[in-house]
Amino acid sequence: MFHFLIVVQAIVAASLVGVILMQRSEGGGLGMGGSPSGLMSARGAADFLTRTTTILATLFIILSISLAFVAAQKGGTGEIDSSLERTEVPAAPTAPVTTAPAASAAPASEVPLDK
Repeated sequence: MFHFLIVVQAIVAASLVGVILMQRSEGGGLGMGGSPSGLMSARGAADFLTRTTTILATLFIILSISLAFVAAQKGGTGEIDSSLERTEVPAAPTAPVTTAPAASAAPASEVPLDK
């Protein structure tokens, strides 16, 4: 039931976005020409899109409340999942680094240039 409601919620949300984006900011709707009293006239399209927006917004709110109710009824165990919890690993003690002097290495100023 929960998954079905989520799918319907996504469809309603996408439809709501599409209908809102089709409206003009001045309230002119699609702004298409046509008969003055027809559905696709400026006023008819605005009325149609306004009604559609109202219906989709109401459905969206009802579905949101329904999803919250179903999720609350489904209930959880109340336990926190600790499967991804990090565990502290103690760092290995570092041994002091001792460097032995390189007796055979020549200083940089004494490097022969013919090689």
